Amino acid sequence: MTNTSHPRARKPAAAAKTAPAKTATAKPAEAKSAAVVASGWMHTARFLTTAPQLHHLPPLDIPEIAFVGRSNAGKSTCINTLTQQKQLAYASKKPGRTQNINLFALGKQGVTDAVLADLPGYGYAAVPKADKVRWQQVMANYLVTRENLTGIVMMCDPRHGLTELDEILLDIIRPRVVEGLKFLILLTKADKLNREESTKALSIARLQAGGGEVKLFSALKKQGIDEASMLLWQWAHPEGAAAPAVKPAEPDLEEPENLDEA
Repeated sequence: MTNTSHPRARKPAAAAKTAPAKTATAKPAEAKSAAVVASGWMHTARFLTTAPQLHHLPPLDIPEIAFVGRSNAGKSTCINTLTQQKQLAYASKKPGRTQNINLFALGKQGVTDAVLADLPGYGYAAVPKADKVRWQQVMANYLVTRENLTGIVMMCDPRHGLTELDEILLDIIRPRVVEGLKFLILLTKADKLNREESTKALSIARLQAGGGEVKLFSALKKQGIDEASMLLWQWAHPEGAAAPAVKPAEPDLEEPENLDEA
């Protein structure tokens, strides 16, 4: 039994009487960082529909963000990494064979508030010239006429830089970029570059972007995932884009299967 008359036994009680009351401070839900909000939103991506031609695309009045890039630029891997899903965007074992526009819905609680459009990779040498021309026309028409198109993400392998076909695409969308269309170049496979090469690739791409943004991206090293996710979330939520700017640790995403990586 404790001797309550002992000086050491009385100290806690005395301290309890004289200690000032502490105010509880709970962190509210809105204290989540912008990266966590954007990452959770991207994870809601689910297949919506596929369209071989423009007239098969459903008319939508919500923001649509298109992913474009040459075959083997890492487009499917990029989409799967951003959405934290291994097989959402499918890439054929033979690049250039997939010729449909695939739409993925985004939004929590089953409410779609934006759409990702996965456009087929272009420029693959084994594809017949007639198919290349047809698809380039379809892509150009999509980029020029799709009314709810809000932003474009172009994948580029920085080891090769922007190609002639990439430049043609930039020329096509430039008028819409001037009018407010959002544009981002993701330099994929950035893990294959050293610091000096990364700096040089960024500088060159920024000169070519013509008002768009440029970011390094690596699915392997999980580089650029938070930045890209937050940017896409802001594009789709321009009225409520202001979210807490606290940056958390990089999310522990699994490396997706090697889909369209070279």
